[in-house]
Amino acid sequence: MVLLECKQLCVGYGSRIVQGNLNFSIEKGDYFFIIGENGSGKSTLMKTMLEFIKPLAGIIEYSSEWNRKKIGYLPQSSEIQKTFPATVWEIVRSGCQSSLGLFPFYGRAAESKAMINMERLGIQNFAKKGFKELSGGQQQRVLLARALCAASSVLVLDEPAKGFDADITQTMYSLVKELNDHGMTVITISHDLDAASKYGNKILTLGKTWKFEVNGDAR
Repeated sequence: MVLLECKQLCVGYGSRIVQGNLNFSIEKGDYFFIIGENGSGKSTLMKTMLEFIKPLAGIIEYSSEWNRKKIGYLPQSSEIQKTFPATVWEIVRSGCQSSLGLFPFYGRAAESKAMINMERLGIQNFAKKGFKELSGGQQQRVLLARALCAASSVLVLDEPAKGFDADITQTMYSLVKELNDHGMTVITISHDLDAASKYGNKILTLGKTWKFEVNGDAR
């Protein structure tokens, strides 16, 4: 099933086009990588797909299963406040807010979901710790757990391993691939072509020209 399809899509800010005439689709269960150098429009494209900003031209067609409120989103670490005055438990559980509806209180289902995702990422022992006390790798796991609490079937990650050493990067990508293997659709921005080739089933490479590949076979 196609979740979204971009047709002759142009993205940018104001009247400045960053990328133009993009044509690609994302299907349910894809592990979709968007790669390219700084300034190539990766984050701009992702924010357009998430409807944070409007396309400059072209269209994005969404299926009925694409619901922005049910998408887990992990922004770049540079956009995240690293000194949150909150505990790990409070941050992870806050990912369930979109599912609370008219009742602004966390029920058993939300708290169970938060704990499951903390255990999945191996951070359950940090539940009572302050977020700012954690290492960068631990903080990223906390924020990924929060994104998973918001995600029903789609996870969107903007440079999830940026600034980490090789071991932490490998662990992060392996965790996300495991989620994808269990049915989660994953859309990831990265500079890492090796990771994209290893884990992704579709790769969109942005630059002065763009290229869309499926299973390593360029279209």
